[in-house]
Amino acid sequence: MVLRTKKEVEEIKKRFLKQYDKAKTELNYKDLYQLLVSVILSAQCTDKRVNEITPKFFEKFPDIQSLANASVEEVKEVIKSCSFPNNKAKNLVKMAKTVMEKYGGKIPEDENELKKLPGVGQKTAHVVMIEYFGKNLMAVDTHVFRVAHRLGLSDAKTPEKTEKDLVDAFKTDLDTIHQAMVLFGRYVCTAKNPKCEKCFLYDLCNSEDKKEIEDKPKESNR
Repeated sequence: MVLRTKKEVEEIKKRFLKQYDKAKTELNYKDLYQLLVSVILSAQCTDKRVNEITPKFFEKFPDIQSLANASVEEVKEVIKSCSFPNNKAKNLVKMAKTVMEKYGGKIPEDENELKKLPGVGQKTAHVVMIEYFGKNLMAVDTHVFRVAHRLGLSDAKTPEKTEKDLVDAFKTDLDTIHQAMVLFGRYVCTAKNPKCEKCFLYDLCNSEDKKEIEDKPKESNR
């Protein structure tokens, strides 16, 4: 359920698109294989940490076939500094084997087929489709969930229902808005000590976490 008026939603959308018109993921990747692996690793882990892990990972497992031939222990050793290395190592190897066995070694470029791969849920599939193919989709991670609720764009209890609310609210430019909300939540609308003094949406925010600040948002940011 979207709690803002249509006019308010349009203004929020306008400002996001202006502030983050060229927003992209902060994950480092060169192709679809590297992006998919990086997004799987990024679950409940920072992009910074993933970017520290992946150079060695891709040196050891440069393509889907080499990953499919790897043992779980080999993969786990490389990603051990990541969150949940046991589960992620198992899923990465299973994912690669599935791609080799069911898709002829080519990672599927269809959302529904992607979601059939081990370790790839809706959020992961959507992030890949947004980043690599520019699809008009929304993905909800912890940052997007927090921002959506603070801005009154959703009061849903789950990421899936929050995603639906955001899609219903914005309808178009979802790929850019997703990336924008991630970066906004990561660097401005943070979980603790949000940077309200830097917020270009300050006057539209009714969150209980909003801080009182002396200076109003600059006109140029509106």
